[in-house]
Amino acid sequence: MPPSLTDIIERLHAHYGPPDPPPSDDPFELILWEQAAYLANDAQRAATFELLALRVGLRPEQILAAEDAVLLEVARHGGSIAVAERAARLRESARLVKEEWSGDLRNALRLPPAKAQRALQRFASIGAPGAEKILLFTHTQPVLALESNGLRVLVRLGFAAEQKNYNATYRAIRQALAAELPADFDWLIAAHQLLRQHGQELCKRTQPQCKSCPLRRACVYCQAAAG
Repeated sequence: MPPSLTDIIERLHAHYGPPDPPPSDDPFELILWEQAAYLANDAQRAATFELLALRVGLRPEQILAAEDAVLLEVARHGGSIAVAERAARLRESARLVKEEWSGDLRNALRLPPAKAQRALQRFASIGAPGAEKILLFTHTQPVLALESNGLRVLVRLGFAAEQKNYNATYRAIRQALAAELPADFDWLIAAHQLLRQHGQELCKRTQPQCKSCPLRRACVYCQAAAG
């Protein structure tokens, strides 16, 4: 049996220190954060988001009024893949907020949780895990939202076996942890950030640094690798 999630997060906090805060607590800004860059590290994504804020602004009406060339410049800063498509996504997201949510995506967060999640998933590149992350970071719904790095950590610790696809694995982990999750936004956000950091820095997809891992004695993957 793996240790409790509380114990895991305490160990990660002791190892890494306090986690970084989310990039924003505004739902539209969090969508822009995801859409402006692609296959980018945190530093490049933050720089792209800052460029968007400086050259265009982060409100839907500002993005709708921006010149195509400026949105292309921002998207190009966020990576060389699908630049035109990502620039168009920024404008389409702004249009959707203006037409469906009176220019303020926080209006969608006032819906019942399932409907709010579906509303967020209407935006390009926002799947169920991404929508849950927005609901968490905006203090709308206290869920343990996970991205790929954090999910990998929990699979390797033995909370659930890896399934045939990402969404199935995500659901299995969430089900395994449901009984022990506190309804505490700050704790859940810290857990998300620390699990993500651990997956990025030590529990990597390839060549994980198990010898340096503060969770190695409780890790099913680490014990199996050690023989």
